[in-house]
Amino acid sequence: MKEFWNERYAQDTFVYGTEPNEFLRDNLKKMEAGKIILPCDGEGRNAVFAALLGWQVNAFDFSSSAKAKANKLAKEMNVSPHYETADIHEKEYPENSANVVALIYAHFPEELRKLAHQKAIKWLKPGGKIILEAFNPDQINNNSGGPKNVEMLYTKEILKEDFKDLNIELLEITETHLTEGKYHEGKADIIRLIATKP
Repeated sequence: MKEFWNERYAQDTFVYGTEPNEFLRDNLKKMEAGKIILPCDGEGRNAVFAALLGWQVNAFDFSSSAKAKANKLAKEMNVSPHYETADIHEKEYPENSANVVALIYAHFPEELRKLAHQKAIKWLKPGGKIILEAFNPDQINNNSGGPKNVEMLYTKEILKEDFKDLNIELLEITETHLTEGKYHEGKADIIRLIATKP
């Protein structure tokens, strides 16, 4: 899997574009800048945007070629988000240290998903928010990106269970049109969540 992502991100173009995810962008703009953690951040579009807004950014991805692209974009935009090559299995941040953990198209198999979501909750400060956008199972019929394994797509029931210890403020299934580079382009069936740590 790592080889697949290294190869994809090694392309000259930014395969998911350089603009931030719209849902993340709209929510961060409403918030006072603080500390944000961005797991699986790919080519850094979201990390760079958060840094431009004044957030203290910790981002990571397990692809080394993704990090190289993220660093290139950060340099072009004259910001310095902290970006590491790391796997969700081993990555740790201090407990209660982040104002936001943003999971943007961070899809995992079941056991790893539960681990990733538990870590995200642990990293959040009380009052901190999870901002999540991912594909729901209807996405399997579309050609606009996402895993082709339905078990890696997220339902309301999955997210309700994973984040049951948080106050869920938004949990919605919706259809959208993605324009996030050549691998996220077209009609998409997505799920969005905002949840706050008590």
